[in-house]
Amino acid sequence: MRPTGALHLGHYHGVLKNWARLQHEYPCLFFVADWHALTTHYDNPQGIEQATWDMVIDWLAAGIDPNQATLFIQSKVPEHAELHLLMSMMTPLGWLERVPTYKDQQEKLAGKDLTTYGFLGYPLLMSADILIYRADKVPVGEDQIPHVEFTRELARRFNHMYGREPGFEDKAREAVKKLGSKKARLYEELRTSFQQEGDKEAVEQAKAMLNEIQHLSAVDRERLFGFLEGTGKMILVEPGYLLTEESKMPGLDGQKMSKSYHNTITLRESEESVAKKVKSMPTDPARVRRHDPGEPTKCPVWQLHQVYSNEACKEWVQQGCRTAGIGCIECKQPVIDGILREQVPMRERAQTYLDDPALVKNIIADGCEKARELARETMRDVRESMGLEYH
Repeated sequence: MRPTGALHLGHYHGVLKNWARLQHEYPCLFFVADWHALTTHYDNPQGIEQATWDMVIDWLAAGIDPNQATLFIQSKVPEHAELHLLMSMMTPLGWLERVPTYKDQQEKLAGKDLTTYGFLGYPLLMSADILIYRADKVPVGEDQIPHVEFTRELARRFNHMYGREPGFEDKAREAVKKLGSKKARLYEELRTSFQQEGDKEAVEQAKAMLNEIQHLSAVDRERLFGFLEGTGKMILVEPGYLLTEESKMPGLDGQKMSKSYHNTITLRESEESVAKKVKSMPTDPARVRRHDPGEPTKCPVWQLHQVYSNEACKEWVQQGCRTAGIGCIECKQPVIDGILREQVPMRERAQTYLDDPALVKNIIADGCEKARELARETMRDVRESMGLEYH
């Protein structure tokens, strides 16, 4: 996530709630994409550091647990940049120019000079961010699926160009022996079934078996994957995606909550400010006077009721609004109460880190070291495959 400072409730409902759930289901890495911030803010980077710490505290406040997930800062893991550089040597220029978001962002930020190599190459850096950890699942919204496909194409191209390590077949056969006689025999049967008969179920069965073998090293596992399909060593893993639900969080004006629209409520906004903002929200224009009936579906406040109110409350709102039985201030109060309830645990978690900022820096330092260990392993294989290891 790019460091944009304090996060708002749209970030919470659209991203952070998913992260908090996923951290209990998968080994997750969440990082501050500070280099990505420079692609559009290269001329004014002064606020990135403070925005980074504010954002990390919001992650922790939202329930991201450093004991469950790895949290780190992109620029503190220089292997990201190294992989980005090496991949840039073999990535066709046309691939970058046809990335959908490239032209979209240029149009949205028409007032800024984006004719830079960094902006053109940012999709490649995003791919390096994924591939460096050999991630097989990336949580994305539907609009980001094309980028995961782009990353898969890059991994496929890289593996095709560099995946045949010297003595690969001999090393793969040595890895087969490490499976034990029974599993080695099954592996060979499944391999033969796929390569001679094209049985895709045999591939999936063999991969599942390999993934369950705990004592197998990551390098041997990748060799066996490649030997199974006859493709050589899989140096970079082709990632899949985890499709996350689209954020339904509306802003204070009825549009999608976004800093660009100045319609946000931050995760840790004060109670007074929350109440003031919600009470100032526009309502159905038909309700000029207290006794004028209205239509909830024409009111931005109703959209927030969809997020924060139960069915009984929503029925009360619809009945009261359409009959003028309740006023707009009365209608807004349950929304205020719902937001404040949601914020209570966030404020409590955040206070620990606000009282002792060193805790946040220690969490990030530990996360950076864990991330670097994983990244170094990938880069050793990448360098070796490209003839850059220099033994």
